[in-house]
Amino acid sequence: MKQVKKILFPIDFASNFEPLVPWVSTLAGKFEATVYVLFVAQDLAHFASFYVPHGNIEEFQQQAIDSATKRMAAAVEEFGKKFPKVETRVELGVPAEKILAFAEKEKIDMIVMGAHGRTGLERAIFGSVANKVVKSAPCPVLTIHP
Repeated sequence: MKQVKKILFPIDFASNFEPLVPWVSTLAGKFEATVYVLFVAQDLAHFASFYVPHGNIEEFQQQAIDSATKRMAAAVEEFGKKFPKVETRVELGVPAEKILAFAEKEKIDMIVMGAHGRTGLERAIFGSVANKVVKSAPCPVLTIHP
């Protein structure tokens, strides 16, 4: 049987990730795996072509990263005890691309993530991070509708 020693758990603070914790906890416990909790703050650099002072975008992104780092610490304080081993990361970029790059770089064995099931205009505007990850991941991906 394939050994799962590294589980990537990408979270989005805008959505409800708490219902996914028991799934991740069960898998991590079963395999005694390290859980990597990753939050990716959306890179807003592409909005610089609009008339928005560049400094404001950089300042806003830094505030988003600082806020996400604090929220990550609070979240892991709350649910991290349920994982045998946990590591956290907060990064800036395009979420699907960062998740895939992280999985490749860290040699992740499994990704467990939420899938919102967006359709229509909402999916056209926001895209589907889970769909992009499933299509291109270097490892199995378990998607769960929270």
